[in-house]
Amino acid sequence: VQLMESGGGLVQPGGSLRLSCVASGFSLIHFDIGWFRQAPGKEREGVSCIRSQYGDGATYYLGSVKGRFTVSRDNAKNTAYLQINNLKPEDTAVYYCASDCNDEASTWGQGTQVIVSS
Repeated sequence: VQLMESGGGLVQPGGSLRLSCVASGFSLIHFDIGWFRQAPGKEREGVSCIRSQYGDGATYYLGSVKGRFTVSRDNAKNTAYLQINNLKPEDTAVYYCASDCNDEASTWGQGTQVIVSS
């Protein structure tokens, strides 16, 4: 049972990235998927959530990322995505996906680093 993120990198302010979260050993279709981030010296925070089919696929966002982040899922590919547009330096963090939308998720990825800098 594993989640693996990818897609992070170094990007200039105003740029975009698409993060992917691929599940193996279990089917994402049954789970809410949370995206979290942890910036240097700060606590981990939840940035987005996409509910499972049981929650009608509803999406939620941290206020500071609304309008810039878009969460989605492709259950056929067992993958969730986080599209990040108009990146800001304060978005610099390690981004994680998890098998739930709260800190008590049982499965976490290893994280992917996003650095926003000119």
